Amino acid sequence: MAGNFWQSSHYLQWVLDKQDLMKERQKDLKFLTEEEYWKRNSAALYFMQQVIATATVYFKRFYARYSLKSIDPVLMAPTCVFLASKVEEFGVVSNTRLISAATSVAHNMLRFSLCLMVCIDDSSLGSSDCCLIVYHPYRPLLQYVQDMGQEDMLLPLAWRIVNDTYRTDLCLLYPPFMIALACLHVACVVQQKDARQWFAELSVDMDKILEIIRVILKLYDQWKNFDDRKEMAAVLNKVPKPKPPPNRYDRLQTSFIKIT
Repeated sequence: MAGNFWQSSHYLQWVLDKQDLMKERQKDLKFLTEEEYWKRNSAALYFMQQVIATATVYFKRFYARYSLKSIDPVLMAPTCVFLASKVEEFGVVSNTRLISAATSVAHNMLRFSLCLMVCIDDSSLGSSDCCLIVYHPYRPLLQYVQDMGQEDMLLPLAWRIVNDTYRTDLCLLYPPFMIALACLHVACVVQQKDARQWFAELSVDMDKILEIIRVILKLYDQWKNFDDRKEMAAVLNKVPKPKPPPNRYDRLQTSFIKIT
């Protein structure tokens, strides 16, 4: 993506402090463990990867500021995909496709109209302060691998690791270039590529890179015993649900009683 990351709203407003993030999340952690909170992001929607990544960032930004009680995540997730598909110029995703994907995750029929998605779309815009341009680790990763001269060997694995990082909070806590370097480092270790000299020549805080690597390894350790088909329904059932607003008939009935 063109532009200066260091002058962007992504860097200036949306690289968060971990302590602040966990403080905002305490209401939800009364119902979910931290591991379960991560697992709720494991449901997959099959769209272009850039759309998925941007939608995931929107989703995480919203719940970095608001509790899971504010809007049902099962409804917010397809809304973020709907918004990301427009921002990334993927084309507007059909209502039917979103409902089908959300239904496969929730295991019950979800019926919401395009109008409702647009309303929540506006809500997500407000919660993220209309910071719609998102920088991802993919572009710096390509540059690093090309500079290293190991594109065929390292890029496919490092790219998959970047995809996996969106299941964590890393996109909220670190700049994309650091995430790219951490994923490349893990790929080098797995492929037994000695890149110590290359990393030593970088002007970067390696302690931060190691912090990111530890989060990635923790994620993979959790996945060893996680079967999303068996466990996802139980995790979603533990997510605190928002109180449903009164329906139109109830509001009209209440207004009639007050008048009479």
